[in-house]
Amino acid sequence: MNLPNYLTLARIIIVPFLVVVLLTPFSDQWFGISADVLAIIIFLLASFTDILDGHLARRRNQVSKLGKLLDPIADKLLISAVLIVLVERHLAPAWTVAIILGREFIITGLRSVAAAEGIIIHAQKVGKIKMWAQCVAIVALLVASANGEPPVSNFGWNLPTVRFWEVAEVQTAFSNLANLALTSNDWKVFGYLVGRGGLWVAVITACWSMYDYFSYFFNENKKRRAAFVVPQKASGAP
Repeated sequence: MNLPNYLTLARIIIVPFLVVVLLTPFSDQWFGISADVLAIIIFLLASFTDILDGHLARRRNQVSKLGKLLDPIADKLLISAVLIVLVERHLAPAWTVAIILGREFIITGLRSVAAAEGIIIHAQKVGKIKMWAQCVAIVALLVASANGEPPVSNFGWNLPTVRFWEVAEVQTAFSNLANLALTSNDWKVFGYLVGRGGLWVAVITACWSMYDYFSYFFNENKKRRAAFVVPQKASGAP
């Protein structure tokens, strides 16, 4: 155990507390702070520990097997818990969260299979973009719903999660923007748009990075098999 690993464990411990804050009146009753505001602060602090623990581990030469195991688990727990809460609160469409979380399970299984064959699959750049898109989406959606219900209705279209920018509240916000008469709710609507856009980026990069992971695994596996193939002698050779 070292300081980076303690920070990672703290991020894991924060997860259930964050869920309680988001789904109960705990924050208002005990701290007099809006649940969404406190949740944003907790989430940002947890995200900061994700950056800090890796930096400290490399700087202090404290990279450990335990840290390599716990760090991705902590990240997945944090993101998964908040995304599921967003679905519960009608801030995120369930199908986008299902794709993102399904990708995490698949990649975890692929890495386990690869490790058993001696292949180490490192994080891809696209996967990092996905992580940042998820964080932006989560913060933006929590800001949009702060101190109240979601500013944009999920009704009015057959597939509002696909054409989320065409619901009535969004049209009103853009009309107010054109007239330079923005209200506080309009700003929340724009936050909602940023959050939904971030989810789309997360879904696209999740599928893209999953393809990259599988391509890398199959290419490495193919190279390993080719290395064990014994060249055959040409016919007629002595």
